[in-house]
Amino acid sequence: MGVPEPLRRDAAALAEARSWIAANVDDAVAELGRMIAIDTSFPPGLGYDDFAGLMEEFVAPLGFATERVTVPESLWKVPNGPAAGPRTNLVASRASGRPVCGLYFHVDTVPAAAGWETDPLRMQHDGDRLIGLGAADMKGSIAAILLALRAARACGVALAYDPMLLFCTDEEGGLYPGIRYLAEQGKLSGHILNFNGSAEARIWAGCFGLFNLLVRIHGQAVHAGEGNRKGSGLNAIEGALPLLNALMALKAKVAARTSVLPPPPGKPPLAAQLNLAAIRGGTAGGQVPALVELTLNRRYAPEELFEEALAEIEAVVRRSAATVPGLTVETVLVGHLMPTADPAGPHWPRWQAAMGQGFGYAPEDFRRWGAASCSDFGWVQRATGRQEVLLGGLGRPDRNIHSPGEYTTVPDIVSLALAVLSYLAADFRPDINPDLPSQQS
Repeated sequence: MGVPEPLRRDAAALAEARSWIAANVDDAVAELGRMIAIDTSFPPGLGYDDFAGLMEEFVAPLGFATERVTVPESLWKVPNGPAAGPRTNLVASRASGRPVCGLYFHVDTVPAAAGWETDPLRMQHDGDRLIGLGAADMKGSIAAILLALRAARACGVALAYDPMLLFCTDEEGGLYPGIRYLAEQGKLSGHILNFNGSAEARIWAGCFGLFNLLVRIHGQAVHAGEGNRKGSGLNAIEGALPLLNALMALKAKVAARTSVLPPPPGKPPLAAQLNLAAIRGGTAGGQVPALVELTLNRRYAPEELFEEALAEIEAVVRRSAATVPGLTVETVLVGHLMPTADPAGPHWPRWQAAMGQGFGYAPEDFRRWGAASCSDFGWVQRATGRQEVLLGGLGRPDRNIHSPGEYTTVPDIVSLALAVLSYLAADFRPDINPDLPSQQS
């Protein structure tokens, strides 16, 4: 990339960098293709080391020092659980004495669902659409922010902040997300911009929590031809039917619980959820199945208590198991994200202005809402005592996030890069930068 120009604090440098972003977006698109090609799906999360290596390659020319931080196995490992492989997080920093702004990304995706018409790990172009697993959630955001940082360096734009890049693991429902571990180890500095959000004109109001509960139902294997004899074998799948019926009844009860968290514009009140997310059991037609595994996903409102929500499900499991003699059932917590409280703070007005600069939103376009989708930043709030979390990203309702055909667009990558470039630039809206001495009370 070469040596950047001396830093320039003028409108011309920022304007030049904005033009640079549009002219060089193809490089960011190519990098996104390389990111998507690394399978970081969770579960199991086997690609984190490889992805950290790719990020080290990308950030080294920008002058970042990097540190790999691995979450100890004792914190996330569950016997026979869905997670496997080292939980490798990467922290990239570039200290110059300015205030720090953390730029957070979760590098994991959900597994590719059935129904993809293309290879989910090979990015496809369809006009301005960039199709691939994680394109919008959230590897495309990484490509956009790296593009912004390269533009600032190439055009010599003076920054208001020292960026700290946080490439983190296990946001998609993990038991011990990487950002939680970084927060608890005191690895975070300054305020944080979380890119696990929307490209819309949104002010984040917080979100629900979730937990994933693995339920194992044990029967007794026997030759299928012997399964009809009294006292011979115990079909775990058939034995699970009372539990499945009880869980469906509980699902309706849970869905009646609504939250005071403001919903997206035009949408109904946000409600708690209980979903049967996965089921596995049986081996062959010639054998009575001895084991069925259910994964239950419970999304709980900020007004609910995790302990009570978990106990409610476990009570249903115990009662249902008792109706089938000989059946044994165990439950294992395999993932937990606690609710994120209202993340308002002093940096939000300037971030809204930067989003307006990047995406063309007027101040009156912004609306405040929460979500039943979840974040790992409730753990950050608890560990650090800091409530403020800025939120942005590439999410839009039509982007097929967590579904076949997930995509983002080239214009949105450019717009997010422009927004981040503006926010980091020293000459962008200094009148509302709370970290300038003149703005501090």
